[in-house]
Amino acid sequence: MRDLFESIFPDEPLDPIAAARRAMRPQLRRRFYQRAEVEDAENEFRLLLDGRPVKTPARRTLAAPSRALAQQLAAEWDAQRDVIDPAKMPLTRLANSIIDGVIDTPSAVAFEVERYLACDLVFYRAGGPAGLVMRQAKAWDPVLAWARDAMGARFLLAEGIVFVTQPAQALAAASSAIPKDPWRLGAVHSLTTLTGSALIAIALAHGALSVDAAWAAAHVDEDWNMEFWGRDELALEHRAARFSGMRAAAAVLEAIT
Repeated sequence: MRDLFESIFPDEPLDPIAAARRAMRPQLRRRFYQRAEVEDAENEFRLLLDGRPVKTPARRTLAAPSRALAQQLAAEWDAQRDVIDPAKMPLTRLANSIIDGVIDTPSAVAFEVERYLACDLVFYRAGGPAGLVMRQAKAWDPVLAWARDAMGARFLLAEGIVFVTQPAQALAAASSAIPKDPWRLGAVHSLTTLTGSALIAIALAHGALSVDAAWAAAHVDEDWNMEFWGRDELALEHRAARFSGMRAAAAVLEAIT
């Protein structure tokens, strides 16, 4: 079974977008199990397939720190039909990346989130047209207001893409709000790379934004361009995959408090 799982979920990258791309393989494994269930063992909740534990690509036990999250993992496996499609298993992919890539190196993962803070999406505003400027302000100003009021982090805004150095105090305050728990940290890292904004991810983790509001805030520019230039089917497929990843990360945050 170990070799089988390595072929289904090989070497998960931390970047969920890269993970989604690698998941789109033409050859899928047939479903080989009858049922997925959860086992309570050693302060964790393990996923079992026909009574056998599942291993991550790094050969660790696929287990969650809460029963609710483990049950969602089991439901994801139960939802597979004739074949096992990793592209339709965003929560399993995220769990694999957290277990194999976050738990042992949380500082490195937190540092990646901090790097986004230094040049966050919500700092850089369009100079026009007026409609886009207003949409960005409506979606992003509440995030900045929350950072200011909840964390005491006051950031600088810029027009265009020229880099602006942010106040050290603001960066330190926002960095302190990055979760320390590896599961929540992994979820925030996933959200950060999906949205391009560490502040949006941190706000979602602290309950200041809903999933839908965070998604909308992250896609102001993309939505604006779609309205003017039309929708591309392939781009919409990629967008749907990203949203599935976002919901998976939100599920981790909700289950791990």
